[in-house]
Amino acid sequence: MKEVELGRILKTMYDKAPDGYQVANIHLFGVKYASVILKNNYRVSKIVNASGINPSYATEVSKGIKLSRYVVPKE
Repeated sequence: MKEVELGRILKTMYDKAPDGYQVANIHLFGVKYASVILKNNYRVSKIVNASGINPSYATEVSKGIKLSRYVVPKE
């Protein structure tokens, strides 16, 4: 999976989030895709840029990646 594809997934998760839950979905993205991002040494800023959402959300993706050590998403 490439950074551009991850960007598309992030954009979809952001757009489909219920009102008021966009940032939570960005964190969830970081949790779900942390292993792919870390394994490939992808830059979070490139993924966020590919998604087209506000670049400041790179911090929120990074928080999700850090949380991935402690949480497992519900399906």
